[in-house]
Amino acid sequence: MRCYCCSDKKFSQCCQPFVDGLALPNTAEQLMRSRFTAYAIRRYDYVLNTYSEEKQNTLSVTQLEESAAGAVWFALSVVPSQPASHSNQCCSVEFTAYYFEGKSLFQLHETSHFIIEGGTWRYHDGELADDCGKLKYGRNLPCLCNSGKKFKQCCATKMR
Repeated sequence: MRCYCCSDKKFSQCCQPFVDGLALPNTAEQLMRSRFTAYAIRRYDYVLNTYSEEKQNTLSVTQLEESAAGAVWFALSVVPSQPASHSNQCCSVEFTAYYFEGKSLFQLHETSHFIIEGGTWRYHDGELADDCGKLKYGRNLPCLCNSGKKFKQCCATKMR
């Protein structure tokens, strides 16, 4: 099965080891992709555990579940950037995540900021772009998940 983060890798070889706690992301982008995947499969415990300590203290799994209720996350597009390694203590990753709420399509366009705490990448905060919100997208256009199929034959089938 293809990974939820649209990386063209198998889920078992991409985000699953991170979400299942079997490995730690080596880069901020890997962490961002695994957080998207966790939202897509509703693993809010992982989402909470990947926040910086400062942010974790103000959140709970229940709050994350409630804030994502009704959202079906289905596609991710990452803006290419210079990879950051553990030698850099902070990094930013720009992405657009696509989701459905009911029969409507939305996008979340953010530049996320990551830091290293205790040798592990953590999400600290992000800046939302002005183009976040409801989208109109043609059913005959290529799917946002980059599957090569038309939207109507691919992810549009996930609309409730």
